[in-house]
Amino acid sequence: MLVAVLGDTHLPRGSRTLSEECLRRLRAADLVLHTGDYSTLASLEELRALGPPVQAVYGNADEPALRELLPKQLTLELEGVRIGMTHVPGPRAGREERLAARFPGCAAVLYGHTHVPQVERHGGVWILNPGSPTERRSSPHWTMLELVLDRGEIRPELVVLST
Repeated sequence: MLVAVLGDTHLPRGSRTLSEECLRRLRAADLVLHTGDYSTLASLEELRALGPPVQAVYGNADEPALRELLPKQLTLELEGVRIGMTHVPGPRAGREERLAARFPGCAAVLYGHTHVPQVERHGGVWILNPGSPTERRSSPHWTMLELVLDRGEIRPELVVLST
């Protein structure tokens, strides 16, 4: 199973859009996960219109309609892999331990908010942040993640997107 993961898209804002490379990867996925901060319900609907099913949490910058529709955190079972999702990870100090404890039994925890990608194992749990495909902030690149899930195993890969 191929899972595309993105977050912190903050659309619409000015002339910003998802790149063609990002759109191609999203369409090719079996499932899309979004770690929050779409900004508008319309942007979530555009993401859903690409084809693959979308599972998501809301972020701190999302409009009230998204907060009513989406959960604050979510746990999924995909191909024998438990994955936890949230948007705000809390303070930097102790983040990995806190996220792993918030989602016991998960092989991976996805989060957003920082716009800084992270692909790191911590105590046997993948701590993953897709960064942002539209708003780099302090990150040098626009990014997303792809997860390959196969018979209880997860292989995450950070994708650096071209402009």
